[in-house]
Amino acid sequence: MRIAQLANFIGPASGGMKHAVDALGRGYVAAGAERLLVIPGPVDAVTSTEHGDVVQVRAPRVGSGYRLIVEPWRVIDVLERWRPTSVELSDKLTLLPVARWARRRDVGSVLISHERLDDMLALRTGLDVSAKASIKLLNRVLVRSFDAVVVTSRYAEGEFRVVADAAGCPIRRVPLGVDLATFRPHEGPARGDVLRLAHVGRLSREKSPHLAVATAVELHRRGLAVRLDVFGDGPHLDELRVLAGSAPVHFRGYVEGRAELSRAIASADVALSVCPGETFGLAVLEALASGTPVVTADRGGARELVDRQSGAWGTPDPGALADAVLRIVDRPERQRRAAARHRAEQFPWSRSVERMLGVHADLTDQALGLPA
Repeated sequence: MRIAQLANFIGPASGGMKHAVDALGRGYVAAGAERLLVIPGPVDAVTSTEHGDVVQVRAPRVGSGYRLIVEPWRVIDVLERWRPTSVELSDKLTLLPVARWARRRDVGSVLISHERLDDMLALRTGLDVSAKASIKLLNRVLVRSFDAVVVTSRYAEGEFRVVADAAGCPIRRVPLGVDLATFRPHEGPARGDVLRLAHVGRLSREKSPHLAVATAVELHRRGLAVRLDVFGDGPHLDELRVLAGSAPVHFRGYVEGRAELSRAIASADVALSVCPGETFGLAVLEALASGTPVVTADRGGARELVDRQSGAWGTPDPGALADAVLRIVDRPERQRRAAARHRAEQFPWSRSVERMLGVHADLTDQALGLPA
């Protein structure tokens, strides 16, 4: 197989998806497939690595720190030369012409849907947006353009199931994985009287950092000795500082090193990953792998990663989530940390790679006219 991965819209909020694309690509190469990665960048460039060639396509800046390929025909030129047997995209808008090119060339195409546009827009704007009708129309276009759609959770599947069935487009659910070697339990200082919380994620409204901070504020209001460390940056930092007020909330900024991030998470008693619109939740798995139980919202893809032993959940409001935190810390510490690590071990990247290779093999066989 010759698999081309196309990763568009690279920027400060794309860290989770960037790591996912990289982990899948490394797995493809380890399994014997050839892999090409196409990304946006400041200039055209080609780099050969042990995990396949990386082609950087010149792309403009859009927003704060992002680059976006807006000339899909330049990507098509790359693919014409490389001749993949299948292409894998995580972009729902600007690279649609690539899917049409793939169909004309009998090349399999798969869309990895890593966010629900309807709920993401609702979270970002604070409204139950009227744009949902337009999103449904876009989804109908997508399932007619791609040969398969991969989702990472049952929650994510809900956005596509009806329109995909109507179009005869297969939906494959492939949970993502976690680097169990990098994210692992770390020995730390014994817990004192302070309840230590951690939140990891971009500080933008669609990731619900306000809800995590408000949960810590609620625990502080109840008179508990609590501390929340927030790891990440983003456009709403100033809002979050105001929301925190005098509560012991500490904004640590973006942590570059993955091992350093694991140590920081492992030092917490509970990780807050409370976004109700998360389609998967890599931060949830990274916390669990670090031996830290997770509180999440009672809906969304992140909820599917947490069981009753490894965490707790509540409706997405500060009071219910504060109650969920207290339910966790009532359990013996050794027991809850072991349960968190055990849960993460159900999601190795090797399993995700195996399932994605199965998707690509099916697409290749389909393009060649071979029986399923």
